[in-house]
Amino acid sequence: MDYTESLNRALDELPERRDEESRLSIPDPVGETDGAFTRLTNIGEIADALGRPAEHVHRNVQGELGTNGQLEDERARYNGSFSVADFEAAIDEYVIEYVTCTECGLPDTRLTTENGVDMLRCEACGAFRPVQKQTTTQQQSQSGPAVEEGATYEVEITGTGRKGDGVAEKGKFTIFVSGAEEGQTVRVQIERTSGTLAFAQVI
Repeated sequence: MDYTESLNRALDELPERRDEESRLSIPDPVGETDGAFTRLTNIGEIADALGRPAEHVHRNVQGELGTNGQLEDERARYNGSFSVADFEAAIDEYVIEYVTCTECGLPDTRLTTENGVDMLRCEACGAFRPVQKQTTTQQQSQSGPAVEEGATYEVEITGTGRKGDGVAEKGKFTIFVSGAEEGQTVRVQIERTSGTLAFAQVI
């Protein structure tokens, strides 16, 4: 039996992977205004869907929004006024960094700590990579603002958000571009920013 025949036989014996098992099904964030605070009332459900501890998700959403907050009884509270879109973008960024395998694109990963370094290991393809995302404070100490509201920039769309928006990176900011597609280079206008997140339209 030659190599090709052996490979084909091995592939035939592998269990089929259904598409719905390969995709994440993440609940939509539920925001609730509470005076000077905004609550994310279903962060526990979101964390369960991602297979990550709620505290870890909360800590990183807090960093992306550039604010402080508290986690109590599977509900999170953040200082400031934030929209559902802000929470969606922060969770998209979390998924990109802490859930999705950069090699095969699947979410079948485990977050482990090895020799003091957080590692993302993929159970689907075996790939692994370190995850050491900087906090907003660290990023701001190293570089000034990379984007400003109302300004225009040319950016490369390198990913796709959970709602289908194009995703670009510029300096410390992750930019969500409505109507843009991965692989495009587009000129955008920044509509608003929130922490290290920015929201833009193609012009």
